[in-house]
Amino acid sequence: MTELNIREDNGNTILTVKIIPGSSSPSKICGILDGMLKIKIAAPPEKGKANQCLVKFLAKVLDIHKNSIKIISGQTNPIKQIQISEISIDSIMKKLNLQ
Repeated sequence: MTELNIREDNGNTILTVKIIPGSSSPSKICGILDGMLKIKIAAPPEKGKANQCLVKFLAKVLDIHKNSIKIISGQTNPIKQIQISEISIDSIMKKLNLQ
C-alpha cells in the first residue's frame, strides 16, 4: 500500500482525497492511490452534493464536527485538498486504519 500524503499547516491537517461520486454502494474509503485517500461517495457530482457528502462522511469516520473539515481546493474536481482541524495526524491515521 502506498503511503498517505498528509501534512500539518498552521495547526491544521491537510490531506488530498480523490473521490468517486455517484457510487451505488454507501460511502466508503477504498484505500490510497498515489498518496491520495480514495473515497467512493454515494452522492452524485451535482450542485455540491458530493462535496457535502464527503465532509459529512469524513466527520463521521474521524468522529469530529463537520465544521472542522473544509475543502480548500478542488470544489469541482474529483481531487480535493481537505483541511481538518481539531484532530492530529496520528489520530487521523488511527481512525482511517492506516497506521
